[in-house]
Amino acid sequence: MTGLTFRAALAADIPTIMALCAAGTIGKADNPEDAGDACYQDAFTAIANDPNHELIVAELAGKPVGCLQISYLPGLTRRGMWRGVLENVHISADQRGKGLGSEMIRWAVEKCRARGCGMVQLTSNKQRQDAHRFYRTLGFDHSHEGFKMMF
Repeated sequence: MTGLTFRAALAADIPTIMALCAAGTIGKADNPEDAGDACYQDAFTAIANDPNHELIVAELAGKPVGCLQISYLPGLTRRGMWRGVLENVHISADQRGKGLGSEMIRWAVEKCRARGCGMVQLTSNKQRQDAHRFYRTLGFDHSHEGFKMMF
């Protein structure tokens, strides 16, 4: 155990979450200095007010060191199985390699299991080969190819 704790994100965490995401993003990232913009506040409110979404901050000794979003999706197939989707999973660069990411993912998987999900899925940028190895060590299968259409 690393002493990592988890809590629901607060609106005041938006700049920290954006900084964590920007540091782990390949390519164009949101600027953490824009965290006060209405679009981010609106997005935070939508997530916080929807019981099928959780925005989580991971802390070590009271300091935010990681974040992730968990979305719970109902499905019709597999006998109505719910799926947990992990998004924007990030650990601060200075804390990587210490087991915090593994602990955070295991915690999120257990949250999904407790919520009745029969599967947890996530996507990772194709260029992030270290992240792919990391997810495989935690038991994730590279079973599907993902596609996106940006507008």
